[in-house]
Amino acid sequence: MFIDLLVRLLRWASFGGWIFFILYGSFSFFRILFRRGLRQAINFLLSIPLLVTALLLLGFTAFSFAVVYIPPERIGVVPSLFAPRGIRPQSFAPGFHLIMPFIESVEQYPGYWQTYTIAGETEQAANADDGSIRARTSDGQVIFIDCSIIFRIDPYQAVMVHVDWQDRYRDDFIRTIVRGTVRTQVSQFRVEEVNSSARIKLEGALNDLLRDQFTRKGFVLDQLILRDITFSPEYAGAVEHKQVALEGQLQREYEAEQMRLLAQGRADAMRIEAEGRADAFSLVGKSLVQYPDLIQYFYIERLAPNIQVMLLPADNQLILPLPDMLAARPLTTTTALSDTIPLTPTELFTPTELFVPTPEPLVP
Repeated sequence: MFIDLLVRLLRWASFGGWIFFILYGSFSFFRILFRRGLRQAINFLLSIPLLVTALLLLGFTAFSFAVVYIPPERIGVVPSLFAPRGIRPQSFAPGFHLIMPFIESVEQYPGYWQTYTIAGETEQAANADDGSIRARTSDGQVIFIDCSIIFRIDPYQAVMVHVDWQDRYRDDFIRTIVRGTVRTQVSQFRVEEVNSSARIKLEGALNDLLRDQFTRKGFVLDQLILRDITFSPEYAGAVEHKQVALEGQLQREYEAEQMRLLAQGRADAMRIEAEGRADAFSLVGKSLVQYPDLIQYFYIERLAPNIQVMLLPADNQLILPLPDMLAARPLTTTTALSDTIPLTPTELFTPTELFVPTPEPLVP
């Protein structure tokens, strides 16, 4: 910024010098003209000091216009009256350069990365260069695409950009080529693919195509970014309804799977329990074969714990240790709830007091 200001100060100084020189020469010319006559006035104009001053001012002015400074973020292009095609074939890199004053000039172009934004009704729409791209998929669905293109001018091709586009390249080239290429590529995909992982494939194909076209026109493409894809209201509603139905189906499948797992768990538990009981019975059967008297032990073990006396058949070989059982749980005497109710003699009825029904005679 300071160096560019210094170059401008040189030019302002040359303009100021010429203004002072013209005012001083005019004032001196008319003063001599009125005092000494026309011949002395012309001699003043042709005097060596005045001519030397004019030559010095001319040289300083030529130097101020010959020195050109290109900032680091800019690229210089030099139109020239003496160049074969009216322009120098090589562009100027950032820094100081000399040109032929008054017959050459410098046109500067941005050398930094630029962003061209295409957006519709989004938060970036106010700063967008253009509206959303309306495209149609291979199955006939209309979609709206927002994207951003990051690019810059190739420093070695800046002369071609100046000849072909000048400062109209954003609207006349970038806008046109991007919108057309996006529409062409979207037509190769179905709407389901645009809204799926195939979106990465679409973005990659767009980058490859645009990079080649940008290179041929003197631009360098960094990348194209698909910012947003908007569907028509009808299709968006259908997709939402389908998604809700799919979520319900997945929920039902999950619940069915849970029930199946629970049933499988119960079946496995019953199977393991049955296998355990079968193994236990097998061991018991083997033990009974070796020790037949164990069946009486199992029989006693199954009896209720409050049994004190058992009546067994006479031919039973089992002898219960009743005294030991009574010692383990001694019997207690029974206490009467109240005194004994005295009995009274029964009052007898006399035969005469008994009612005997008289049979009625049968009537023939």
